[in-house]
Amino acid sequence: MHRRAFIESTLAAGFAARWIQNPSPINAAESTGKRIKIGFLGASHSHASEKVKLTQTSSDYELVGISENDEQVRRRFQNLGVPLVSQDKLLSDAEVIAVESAVRDHARHGRLALEAGKHVHLEKPPADNYAEFQKLVTLAREKRRLLQMGYMWRFHPGINAALEAARRGWLGQVYLVRGTINTTVDAGRRPEWAEFHGGTLFELGSHLIDPVVRLLGRPDKVTSFLKNHGGVNDTLADNTVAVFEYPRALAIVSSATLQPGAGVHRFFEIQGSNGTALVKPIEPPKLQIDLAQAAGPYAKGIQNVPMPEYRRYVPEFAELARCVRLAQPLAVTPEEDLLVQETLIRACAP
Repeated sequence: MHRRAFIESTLAAGFAARWIQNPSPINAAESTGKRIKIGFLGASHSHASEKVKLTQTSSDYELVGISENDEQVRRRFQNLGVPLVSQDKLLSDAEVIAVESAVRDHARHGRLALEAGKHVHLEKPPADNYAEFQKLVTLAREKRRLLQMGYMWRFHPGINAALEAARRGWLGQVYLVRGTINTTVDAGRRPEWAEFHGGTLFELGSHLIDPVVRLLGRPDKVTSFLKNHGGVNDTLADNTVAVFEYPRALAIVSSATLQPGAGVHRFFEIQGSNGTALVKPIEPPKLQIDLAQAAGPYAKGIQNVPMPEYRRYVPEFAELARCVRLAQPLAVTPEEDLLVQETLIRACAP
């Protein structure tokens, strides 16, 4: 590799890496010498298992246990050595509550935790309407507690490097943002996803609506196509597309439950007048930058940007611990969270 190309590659890699590192020079676990007590209010969500395992081995957290009514879910976590506790004990003993219940219970459980004076990590989507989530944000402010959303790619090094390239103008004038997040869902889980009009766009597509809105802001218009194409006799919108219109740009997010091997096909892309940033696959992270003219740490032409090691959920829980200990705000503001929620509800409206 030529010296100039090596330097540019190193700069780009370092730029991407900073997005998953602790943004504070103070290590959260070292700032007080004790771990933060965390408990899980509900554990039936698909993300719950990995988050519980993370806190079991974390130097930042002490796992109080989970409060869960479903006996099958309880047995699963009991087999992992996770303490099962009552809701009252959880709300009494934990300093941080992670809400990982079924989507229908997210807002209710988040409200219980905030009313008990706890910091909250709230699985997405946080509510099935805008007003209910607005009440949670207001309550968190009144209680002076952190309310962190569970959008899993907010600390993704590739997505954040792409967003930064757009925000700094290195891609030129952004005119199109698009992303796809597909999966397959077994018959037993379809009824839960079908409870909400947006279907897979609401449950899964929200992960990509999040960075779209945090980059481009509130869309002038949202047009969605929420179709049931899976050949199953139910109401789940399992093949969905949402188009977001801005004064000088479009964004397109698609999400379906019909694609085998969907993980390698998930992507997030930003196109601008000077080039493109493409994250594909999203996990494990791969970022390709293609510029007409060199900009920022990136050279002219196509380049694969080295990505740091990334494990889903680790950086957000590290951020939460740091912000609890140091009484600092989260990286994503409540105003951004409200805007993401409003746009998600618009995209999933009947």
